[in-house]
Amino acid sequence: MTRGQEQAPIRVLIVDDHSAIRAGMRFILESSPGIEVVGEASDGQAALTNATALQPDVVLMDVRMPGMDGIAATQAIVAAGLAQVLILTTFDVDEYIFGALRSGAAGFLLKTAEPAALLDAVRRVAAGDAVIAPEATRRLLEAYVSLDREAARNAADRLKSAATGVVQHSGEAIVPGDQLTERETEVLGLIAEGLSNRDIAARLSISSGTTKTHVSRVLTKLGCRSRTQAAIIAREDRLV
Repeated sequence: MTRGQEQAPIRVLIVDDHSAIRAGMRFILESSPGIEVVGEASDGQAALTNATALQPDVVLMDVRMPGMDGIAATQAIVAAGLAQVLILTTFDVDEYIFGALRSGAAGFLLKTAEPAALLDAVRRVAAGDAVIAPEATRRLLEAYVSLDREAARNAADRLKSAATGVVQHSGEAIVPGDQLTERETEVLGLIAEGLSNRDIAARLSISSGTTKTHVSRVLTKLGCRSRTQAAIIAREDRLV
């Protein structure tokens, strides 16, 4: 979801099945200028309904909830283009980390994070950046390389397909025009270095809007749902 040019407040929807946790998050968020809590939900289905109605910029999403869980809700919200999703959980278990990122979440943070870290994560996700809890980063990078090796190979084939004209990818024909441009490859390299959109814009001397467009096209062409996955693919197959 794209925010306007007037520096409007970041609109946040809080999703957690514990009212005390929602109240605590609301207190932290509303104590910070530039952030507005527009609603709450106690399960995944309510999160999807409220995200559709309230149009938040960021959804703070719990994982373990009755009915539709946070992973399924995230997938539905992201697929519909309703908002960016930042997963918040008490558990740093692998299945939650991988499930969250595969579902299209923009970030993963533990509920034990300090208030300043939570506020920073909300702002970064709203700006189009990715946020991964420090406790999970190394394990995530190691495991994702293994779990998504096939996806990485397919992405590499797509980037190298210009030499053959047309290739097959997941049963679909891919034409040379679907490859990364020189500028997009440059942007991918900076994503792999861990740079934010703001840093990429400064490094390349381009506008933030142009940067967001390049990043979006890179993710689309690589078949990635997150910057983290794109960075892993880039490093694993030496695409940059």
